[in-house]
Amino acid sequence: MEVHKYVINKFIRTNTLELREYQINLANQAMYDNCLIVLPTGLGKTSIAVHLIAQYLNVGKKIILFLAPTKVLVHQHYEFLKNTLTIFDVALITGEDVINRRKKLWQNSIICATPEIVKNDLRRNIINPDDFGLIIFDEAHRTFGNYSYSYIASEAATCKDIKIIGMTATLPSEKDKAKEIVNNLKVKKIAYRTEDSPDVKPYIQNTEIEWVLVKLSSEMQNVQKLLTMSLNDKYAKFKNHGIDLFAHKSLSKLLRMQSYITHKNKFLTQLYYTTIRIHYALNIFESHGVTSFLRFCDRLKLKKFGVYDLFNDINFSRAMIIARSMQKNGFEHDKIIKLKNIVQKLNSKTIVFTSYRDSVEIIHKKLESMNIKNGFLIGKSGKTGLKQKMQIETVQKFKNNDYKILIATKVGEEGLDISEVNNVIFYDNVPSSIRFIQRKGRTGRKYAGKVFVLIAKNTIDEIYYRISKNKSVASKKMSAQISYILNRDTKSLDSYF
Repeated sequence: MEVHKYVINKFIRTNTLELREYQINLANQAMYDNCLIVLPTGLGKTSIAVHLIAQYLNVGKKIILFLAPTKVLVHQHYEFLKNTLTIFDVALITGEDVINRRKKLWQNSIICATPEIVKNDLRRNIINPDDFGLIIFDEAHRTFGNYSYSYIASEAATCKDIKIIGMTATLPSEKDKAKEIVNNLKVKKIAYRTEDSPDVKPYIQNTEIEWVLVKLSSEMQNVQKLLTMSLNDKYAKFKNHGIDLFAHKSLSKLLRMQSYITHKNKFLTQLYYTTIRIHYALNIFESHGVTSFLRFCDRLKLKKFGVYDLFNDINFSRAMIIARSMQKNGFEHDKIIKLKNIVQKLNSKTIVFTSYRDSVEIIHKKLESMNIKNGFLIGKSGKTGLKQKMQIETVQKFKNNDYKILIATKVGEEGLDISEVNNVIFYDNVPSSIRFIQRKGRTGRKYAGKVFVLIAKNTIDEIYYRISKNKSVASKKMSAQISYILNRDTKSLDSYF
């Protein structure tokens, strides 16, 4: 029988935090400088945060702020700290707390919060950046662009005595994003481990990935062909106006050309947005199926701009007619059949990831028809969104085995810690190394895990899967390269980027 050793510290409850050498080493590396900790999912970044908090409590007197991007994750951190630390003034702050309540909560020693509410309260002068002594940015790969992490980091940079710690499973594969994250967090050091690090290896569980190829039915291929013809027609119109995009006919390429195309004239602007929407319609149909596609089309009808000539397009209209006939006959997507076959063979907790909220509903209803207990986890926005309380209740029910399967959108990808999850199913694919790694990391925590990746043949699924795999390889190299440079000379980092 394996005997666990536990951390002994006056700020950490007895027998609550398992003693792991790599966690202590990483915390020690991050002790003196602003640091980015990069550690594969499931290896206890929150435990490292506890080590850092205990270190700070020995010397610091200001507020410790622990940030996380979702309310579910913030609540998870709050519960962990409350049950692990010996001090009692640990508070949880989210946007669902009214201002007067937040003013009182900010008086606690340790605050777990979502970044949006911290940003808002800084702007309202309810709090001051000088009030903080230690700020921990969980899922720190979000610290770029207009995300609230960037604002909070910039405010913290104006103060001398704030220690900043970022935590993530991976850096982006793109140099410009990695540079912005490092610069925004004023990182002086990167402390990282990989699955192959000697002190980490004993804690790594094997995760097997199985590609599940899905051949589209003849009807689906017919709709796919019609949507592709509609798309080609729009690209031909661009060519007639001197803009030849056929060589790089992709949504990402088109999005990058927005300012170039839309400043020319109203016709090309209308054509531009129409073409983008056909791209989305095709991608949704290929990856998610009939109902998701038709609902997307119904929402397009409410748009006043950017649907130029779309519903008069004979190919697009025929695609919709065939899709409605398929829906009437109870057909959704060939993936549903594969999903059913996989799920029926699994006897343990499973998370199904999909990027599109409409397909969450479709999968949920299909599993219910199979008498399989399942819940779904989606964000709070929109009429169908789940509020914080419902999100937390859903995760708890999954932990308590009330559900065998949890269907989740992006809100479930980051940091969701349910150690007994043995299986993850990608219903769709995402062209992001970070999201691929985050999804994969929900399994293989306590025991060996398995990932099933549903890939519709000759669709955007294949392209996105290849992109995410290639970016994952590049992401692993990024941390090592930046860490090596920072250890030698911080000035040479600009030349690397």
